[in-house]
Amino acid sequence: MPADGMVQPHLIALDSKLQRIARCAVRALYAELVLEPKPGLVSLRDNGSHNDMSASTFVKSLFSLRHYFGHMARAGALAHPFEFLQALGMGAEDRMLGATGGVNTHRGAVFLLGLLCAAAGRLAAKDDALSAQSLRDCLMGSWGSALRWRAESAAQVAPVSNGQRAARQFGMRSAGEEAALGFPTLFEVTLPALQATLQAGHAPRASRVQAFFATMAVLDDTNTAHRGGWEGVQFVKTSAQNFLDAGGVAQPDWLQQARTIHAEFVARRLSPGGAADVLAAACWLQEMQDMRDMRDMRDMRAAQTCEGAGLVAA
Repeated sequence: MPADGMVQPHLIALDSKLQRIARCAVRALYAELVLEPKPGLVSLRDNGSHNDMSASTFVKSLFSLRHYFGHMARAGALAHPFEFLQALGMGAEDRMLGATGGVNTHRGAVFLLGLLCAAAGRLAAKDDALSAQSLRDCLMGSWGSALRWRAESAAQVAPVSNGQRAARQFGMRSAGEEAALGFPTLFEVTLPALQATLQAGHAPRASRVQAFFATMAVLDDTNTAHRGGWEGVQFVKTSAQNFLDAGGVAQPDWLQQARTIHAEFVARRLSPGGAADVLAAACWLQEMQDMRDMRDMRDMRAAQTCEGAGLVAA
C-alpha cells in the first residue's frame, strides 16, 4: 500500500478483475454439475454411475474451493512460478477431500480451471485483452516449460493415480500431457463446439450438451478407462460420435436420445469425468468472453452517446 495509505485505483480495478475471474470459475463448475443429461455423471436428476457421490457432494466440494480460484488468479497476476501454483492446487485438493470425506469430485478441475485462472490473472495484471487464444498463449508462455517438464517426468516414474495408471496401460494421453500441449481438446474441440451451437441459436443447456458430446468423442478420458477399460473408452467415444452424426442437439428428440445414452453408461458404470472438467473450463471461457463483449458494447455505446452529445473532441 502507498505511504499515504491510499489504495491506487488501478489496484482496485485489478482486484475486481481477479474476483470476477474466480466467481466465473465457481459458476462454471456449478453449471457443469446441474447440466442434464450428462451421460454417466452426477447431476441434480440422479447420481449417474456413482454410488459414492451425489450433487450435494459436489456442492460441498465447490464450497471448499470457493477461495482457491481467486488465489490462483492472484498468483498469476504476481507471475508466481509453477511450483507455487502447484502448491496452491495441492492445498485445494486436500480441502476438497476433507469436505467430501475423501471423494474425488473436482481434482481435474482444480488442475485445469486453476491454471486457466492463473493465466487470466496474468493477463489482467498486464491489462491485456482476454480471449481464448490470449489465455492459451499466456498459459504456455508463462508455465508451458514447467508443464512439459512435469509431463516428461511423470512418464519416467511409476504412475501414482488411477488416471495415470490407465493412461500408461492403454497408451492414452494423460491430463498432464494434455496440459503440456496447451489443452488442445478444450481450445480446439469443446469451446468451438459450445460457441458454434450457441451461435446457431440453441439454448445454453443444449449447447453445453453438444459440447460435452463433442468432447467425449475425442478425449482420452482416463477416468473412463479406469472404470471401463479400453472397451469402455471406445464405447463412450462411439456413442458420442453417433449422437453427433445423427444431428446432435439439432434432433427433435435429442433430449431422449441423450438420456438413453446416459442409461447405457450407467449400466456399464462408465463415468467420463475428464470430459466434464473440460466442459466446465469451456463454460468458464465462454462466460469470460461474454463479459468482455458486454463491456466492449457498453464502452462503444458510451462513446457513441458522448459523440452524439458533442462531448468528443474533433
